[in-house]
Order: sequence, then C-alpha cells, then structure tokens
Amino acid sequence: MQRLKNKQIILLAFGICTALTLTTSKVNASSFGAEIFCTMRDGGNDHESSWDAAYAYIKKQKGGLFKVSPKNAAAQITETVIREKEKFSYCVEYLDKLHPNRKLIRDLEKEEERKEKEAKEREKKRKELEKELEETNNEISENFDDETLDRYSY
Repeated sequence: MQRLKNKQIILLAFGICTALTLTTSKVNASSFGAEIFCTMRDGGNDHESSWDAAYAYIKKQKGGLFKVSPKNAAAQITETVIREKEKFSYCVEYLDKLHPNRKLIRDLEKEEERKEKEAKEREKKRKELEKELEETNNEISENFDDETLDRYSY
C-alpha cells in the first residue's frame, strides 16, 4: 500500500514538473519569437523574412507531438507585444501584417468560386449547343438525299 502511494506521488510530481516546463518554454518561445519578429522588422527587413524567422523559432521551441500553426504563432507574437508594451512599443505598427484582412480574403475566395462556377456553366452551355448543332445537322442531312442537293438537276 505504501509502495503504491509513493509511486502515485512520484508520478504526480513528475506531471507537475513536466507541465511547468512545457508552459515556461511556450511563454519563452513566444516572447523570443516576438523579439525576433520585432527586431528584424525594426531593422528594415520585410514582413515575410521576419515572420519566417520568428515562426521557425516558435515552431522549433514548441516541440512535442503537435506543431504550432501559423495562426497560433501570430496570435502568440501579438499577445506578447501587447502584454509587454513598454518593451515592444516600436513593434505595434507591424502587427497588422500578422493578421491579414480576413474579409478581403473571404471576398477574394468568393470571387474565385463565382468565376469557376461561371466557367463551368459556359462550358456546359457550349457542349449543349454543340450537341444541338450536331443533332440539327444530322436531321438536315437525313431530310435531303443526294438528288436534292445536286445543283445541276433542274
């Protein structure tokens, strides 16, 4: 009985230590990821290279079975910049690029879908017209025999 209780205490202590370690590394990763992003942007680098460097670092530090999504990493960077305003006051202007205009993206996707649908409808109508034309040509050729078409027969 005593042995089982000791094992449970050891497992509980191990679980708590693991959770604290993972949480601390996540906070440090997002904080340093924000520092990477903001420093590179402030240094004159473009958004893409700054974002790639910060995201790669956050992804690498997260470890584990599941990787951090780009959306989640952007949220972590934004959260860190907002939480530590004094430290990252110069970086607030760069945050808009981390979260692109979702409405614009949705509108562009809808427009793309509409164009694809119209193209399919045009193709379908074209095939129907070709089929009708072929049927009409077949009917005409059946109605006229060779004698009717002979232009020199008076």
